[in-house]
Amino acid sequence: EDEEDYMSDSFIKQDIRPGLPMVRRVREAIQKEEKQKEANEKNRQKSVKEEEKERREEVLRSALGNENRGFALLQKMGYKSGQALGKSGEGIVEPIPLNIKTGVSGLGHEEFKKRKAEEKLESYRQKLHMKKKANEQAADQFRTRFKNKQEERKMEGDLRKSQRACQQLDMQKDIDVPKEIWYWIEPEEEETKDEEEKEDECASSEFSVSEKLQLLTAYLREEHFYCIWCGITYEDAEDLSSNCPGDSAADHD
Repeated sequence: EDEEDYMSDSFIKQDIRPGLPMVRRVREAIQKEEKQKEANEKNRQKSVKEEEKERREEVLRSALGNENRGFALLQKMGYKSGQALGKSGEGIVEPIPLNIKTGVSGLGHEEFKKRKAEEKLESYRQKLHMKKKANEQAADQFRTRFKNKQEERKMEGDLRKSQRACQQLDMQKDIDVPKEIWYWIEPEEEETKDEEEKEDECASSEFSVSEKLQLLTAYLREEHFYCIWCGITYEDAEDLSSNCPGDSAADHD
């Protein structure tokens, strides 16, 4: 063939955008591969099972002819093609479909597999339910511990406030020694004790923080007519009982 004239219109009008030759080659390779697959599929030798399946489907698609003895007997008894079976025509029109078993497993194997799958699914659901329940219990326990910890810290703060108020009110009455050692705030040098010593003291303490707060609150009310929750020193017991809501934080809320 003659060489192409590079000055001709056919050459000048060609699309020479970058990347187009690569795209064209990829498209041609894909088309070639698809054609090769189609050729291989046409030339492929069908297996015995595939041939049997095709022949069976072809036979099932075709209607029975007069050469079939069973169909011939039905015609002699008055049956016509497309008519329902039975004397009154209440029977089936189409034949019962074939359910051909192609696997090598024994009878009942599919039901067994189905039952096993259902049991596995139920076991999985139970595990999820138990895990969810355990997570909910853990969350409830955490919330309870957190709430108790907050309440304990609040009571410790109320106890320190009560101790400071008790020490101040006692000293105003020239009381040099508290009724109980823990009625007053401990001296600063006591706060420099080692942690182990403090833990030993807490372990050997006769009262809990809540019990100490109740006792000290009662002492402040009886001795000084003072309510830690109101922050007020009343004139006397009658004034305290008539104007103070109660002797706990819950009563003042």
